[in-house]
Order: sequence, then C-alpha cells, then structure tokens
Amino acid sequence: QVQVVESGGGLVQAGGSLRLSCAVSGSTSRVNAIDWYRQAPGKQRELVAASDYDGSTNYVDSVKGRFTISRDNAKNMVYLQMNSLKPEDTAVYYCKATIKFLLGQRDYWGQGTQVTVSS
Repeated sequence: QVQVVESGGGLVQAGGSLRLSCAVSGSTSRVNAIDWYRQAPGKQRELVAASDYDGSTNYVDSVKGRFTISRDNAKNMVYLQMNSLKPEDTAVYYCKATIKFLLGQRDYWGQGTQVTVSS
C-alpha cells in the first residue's frame, strides 16, 4: 500500500527558513511526479513546486527564488527548502505522488504538514 508522509513543518518568523520532507513508500512502480501543494485557510489548494522523475522542476511565481524542490529517486524522497518565508506562505503543505501503472496512473496524497510564518 502506497503511503505519502510529510514532515518538517512548524512555526517560523518571517525571513526564516524551513525544510519540508516527503517520503513515498510502498510503491512497486516508478514514482513519476512528486509535487508540493499548499492550502491556506479559506483558499483553494495550489501547486507550489513540482518535480518529475527526470529532474525537471517547476514553481509557482510567488515562491520562485525562495523555494527549492529537490529529489532523491533512489529513496523516493522529495524535499522543499523554503527560504525568506513570508506570512503569506502560512498554509498546510501537502505532498502528492503520481505513480504510473500499466493501465494508467494514480495520485496519492499525504496528510499535510502545517507551516506558520509569523510577522
């Protein structure tokens, strides 16, 4: 059974840094994309940073230059280094893994980790 587990959230002052980790386990197929999303209170969930198996990455404009997504394919781990944090980065951060099977693909979500940035 595939499990996605996030860790590393917490409370930090504006301008500080946090590193989130996402561990994907239990898959017997290749994990293609592993992405980070976030959802702030009263707002829709948004894609923050995306990583593909081939190493390609993508970021939402609001975090470019501040956040870096990195990946260890051997361990099925993805990290999100968040620097120069702002109060508007406060949200629950979710990891999503997309696994490709013979007849299609499926998304698996973690339960999320809270990031709170105080001003």
